[in-house]
Amino acid sequence: MPDVNSNTSGARTPWQVTRSVWYAMFMREAISRTMADRMGWFWMIAEPLAFTLIMVAIRSFISGDRLIVGADFIPWMITGLMGFFLIREGMMRGLGAVDANSALFAYRQVQPVDPVLVRNALEGLLRTFIFLLFIVGALMLGMDMAPDDAIAAMGWWLSLWSLGLGLGLITSVAGTLVPEVATVVRMISMPLLILSGVIFPLNQLPHWLLEYLMYNPIVHGLELLRAGFFDGYKVVYGTSATYFWIFTLITVALGLLMHVRFKEKLKAK
Repeated sequence: MPDVNSNTSGARTPWQVTRSVWYAMFMREAISRTMADRMGWFWMIAEPLAFTLIMVAIRSFISGDRLIVGADFIPWMITGLMGFFLIREGMMRGLGAVDANSALFAYRQVQPVDPVLVRNALEGLLRTFIFLLFIVGALMLGMDMAPDDAIAAMGWWLSLWSLGLGLGLITSVAGTLVPEVATVVRMISMPLLILSGVIFPLNQLPHWLLEYLMYNPIVHGLELLRAGFFDGYKVVYGTSATYFWIFTLITVALGLLMHVRFKEKLKAK
């Protein structure tokens, strides 16, 4: 009598199927992102580099480095830019993830949430690699970019990626079902860059204005990331890891629930 516990049929478990789907989609996205466009790598590096050079030029007029306690201006800004781009790209990559992979939904193993998860995983890896390049480049130029608390810095880098994932899950559903949402998301990208304390310190703003800006979870995440890099850095008053993670977990949960609720509509698009 054959052993009933043995898998004689060769059928794979649901987890094995899902893993195979993710791997295939990951390789497809990786090739598309890195090889389809010859300028792809250039723009991923040139965008934050251009922002940094522009802000360094502006700094000479506003003396921005004097407004930051416990960190040099250029490393402080690079850290903020890298963290912000990680969140922004996670949110933006979710917009076209469902439509770009709609043909794959003919296979029942592929769900609309899969391309969103895969795109965010790939974006996280690419952004991490680019951040490491900036750190190495800054160290070679004599700047203090090595994190003083590497564990905290890595933890908050992953935390920012989690927030980008949650936002990407939400925008992937909302942007597919209501195309106008994609336009709004793209429009708020630049204001978010300014309002999140990426290119200038928020401590110098009036208290009444700062109270409203602290509702933005990106501010909390970037400040705590910077605290991991610069030991003596004074974070913006009101920065809270608890608030950041409550918002992030709610965002991820809401995004997953939206995918469950509108799965059939997303497949039919």
